[in-house]
Amino acid sequence: MLAESRLPDDPGVMMQAVMAKALPRKPGLLDALRQRPLVADGAMGTQLYERGHPINRSFDEANLATPDMVKAVHAAYVRAGSNLLETNTYSANRVLLGRYGLADKVELINRTAVRLAREASAEGVDVYVAGSIGPTGEGSAVIPEAIAADIESAFDQQIAVLVDEGVDALLFETFHHLAEMEIALKVARARFSGPIIAQMSFEEDGKLRDGTPPETVAAILVHAGADVVGVNCCDGPSVVLDVATAMLTQAPLVSALPNAGQPRRIDARTIYMATPEYFGIYARRFMKAGVRLVGGCCGTGVDHIRAMAGAARMMSGGRVPVESAAKLSARPGTTVQAARDPVPLSERSRFAAKIDRVWRERLGSGTIARAPKDRSEFVVSVEVNPAHGLDATRPTEIASMLVGGGVDVVNIADGPRAVLRMSNTALGKHIMDTLGIEVLLHVCCRDRNLLGLQMDLLGDHVLGYRNLVVITGDPPKLGDFPKATAVFDVDSIGLLRLADGLNRGIDPTGKGIDGRTSFLLACGAEPAALDYKREVSRLEKKIEAGADLIMTQPVYDGDVVERFLDDVKRFGVPVLLGICPLASSRNAEFLHHEVPGMTIPDAIRERMRKAAPGAEAQAEGVAIARDMLTRFMDRVVGTYIMPQVGRYRAALDVLAPLGYGTPE
Repeated sequence: MLAESRLPDDPGVMMQAVMAKALPRKPGLLDALRQRPLVADGAMGTQLYERGHPINRSFDEANLATPDMVKAVHAAYVRAGSNLLETNTYSANRVLLGRYGLADKVELINRTAVRLAREASAEGVDVYVAGSIGPTGEGSAVIPEAIAADIESAFDQQIAVLVDEGVDALLFETFHHLAEMEIALKVARARFSGPIIAQMSFEEDGKLRDGTPPETVAAILVHAGADVVGVNCCDGPSVVLDVATAMLTQAPLVSALPNAGQPRRIDARTIYMATPEYFGIYARRFMKAGVRLVGGCCGTGVDHIRAMAGAARMMSGGRVPVESAAKLSARPGTTVQAARDPVPLSERSRFAAKIDRVWRERLGSGTIARAPKDRSEFVVSVEVNPAHGLDATRPTEIASMLVGGGVDVVNIADGPRAVLRMSNTALGKHIMDTLGIEVLLHVCCRDRNLLGLQMDLLGDHVLGYRNLVVITGDPPKLGDFPKATAVFDVDSIGLLRLADGLNRGIDPTGKGIDGRTSFLLACGAEPAALDYKREVSRLEKKIEAGADLIMTQPVYDGDVVERFLDDVKRFGVPVLLGICPLASSRNAEFLHHEVPGMTIPDAIRERMRKAAPGAEAQAEGVAIARDMLTRFMDRVVGTYIMPQVGRYRAALDVLAPLGYGTPE
């Protein structure tokens, strides 16, 4: 870099500037929502109040009285990761402004609001501006004709200004009555051809005040002209998730912008209690359910949005697009290095060779699928993770015991549950050097940027790693350091594309590297995912990106596994079935009720309840795992076992019928 070069002091601003030059022109808002979930901003009124705006003055008036304050709120949300800014115009209609003697300022307040948001949006990448419109306060379940005319006129006046100022979308929020929302949508559709977002506020029971359920509300709003329907305000993320999930049955694009929980009165101040970490957790749940626009309402601030934006990056591909090696080499008019064919799977590692052989001989195309006769026809990986500290002795002893009992490889997670541990790269290297065995290394996208991931992959290959599990990774908020920064430049699909490119001798820019890697690339899948359709779609993209092997999360419902194996058969990729032997009835109940995505059928939990605590319960957990594995042995190349609470020998117990646990 030249000495004269000057960079912004804020590295986030520098990254945004680079990204703005590197990325193509942003798509329209609806196209963007169809491509990936977006993050809206949080509360405006709460933020203005905390910055000193008088509680007895109109918050919309702040556009004129303290424009720098309004713009600062917008800019803070952009820096936190917001893709959609709502103008400070929620109550900027003549009915509500009239209560503050500002009815003659409707046009000026709305025009200024759009310009402030637009100026702040320029600090980010792919940021849209939506004209925020709230109810007039005159609505009810049944609106008399004369009042309806006044409401329509008030909406028309405000919408005309917002549209004239060039907003990217109109966003109606916190409406309690369908009758008033229908008036607003009628006016909006007559004035505006762009995207319209219509959000209602529901009661604690998940219905409108008049008892209308959310799925009916969604159908009505779509019919009335809304492109995106949704829910905002309410009591907090939990109620909003239930409502949004119901709305998804009637609308393809749904938004969810909850309050920060129930407000509490503390020392003469109104405080919202839901934490940013809690919002980050629910952001993932919203997006897994299929919600395409998430954000915050009353009581939410910059930290809440930052947590949601981190979840969005993790769930939707990261912030940096990575093209496949095939696309790079085929792009006309470029000087990129032509991609080479990857090393054949059978030559990449002993583990890869066994997968290739078992797949071809027992399960692959042109063969008659059958169950394995012994462990020579079955592939097994067992998870062994580093402890919280410097001693690698114990996990190395465990690895030795497992491999001695017939396990093909141990796999080591990359900071599982976002808890501080020795790096898996260091532990894996120690195990390989000490025992002379192969390791299956997890690589996640959470802690390293795009450059760091590439450097690590090249270094891993030099260190002797040949088997990788590519995952997005658990967000930091799950662990002991919730304030740690989550990077997520790419997600697992992007990282698979990157690694596949290195296997073909090129980096993500199309530039050739010195040599080529020869990694086996495994990916994860969740057969019991809440949004199952999305999960299968993402799995297909992972395979297109270069995944050679599918490793499933543990599932205890055989019918769920059956459905999954039926649906992924068309991909023609071998599967390792995830198994997690239960340790006790309490353990089963915890997994069922407390771990997202984990469902244990009543019949299985009943088996664990009937078993006496201790050895009998552990034996029953092994029997349940063995039953599941036996049922599907003729459809998978092997299994991926995740022992619990240090019970690693249980893995060999599950596999005993195939001869594991005894010398060959």
